Amino acid sequence: MFDKLMEAQQKAGEVKQRLEAITVSGVAEGGKITVQANGNKVIKSVTIDEDFLKEADKEELEELLVVALNKALEQAENVSQSEMAAMTSAMLGSMGGLGNFFGK
Repeated sequence: MFDKLMEAQQKAGEVKQRLEAITVSGVAEGGKITVQANGNKVIKSVTIDEDFLKEADKEELEELLVVALNKALEQAENVSQSEMAAMTSAMLGSMGGLGNFFGK
């Protein structure tokens, strides 16, 4: 059982490393603001179109920034859940199903 826990911890670390390498984007207002994050839900960059920045008022900029951030984080969450589900499925398969886990 301890071996399985160690294996699960190792697999979780591997998933975290994979998620670190995955980049997702959130775009608002047709590309006026772009936010990039990784699969671990860490914001890596924010890009604001220079022409838009010159013309936008503070409230509009803040609203669109929130939209782009939320889109990027939503994509990161989806990628993270997908990776974790794949890891869990692989782990359960390698255990021979839950029946074996409970000694049945």
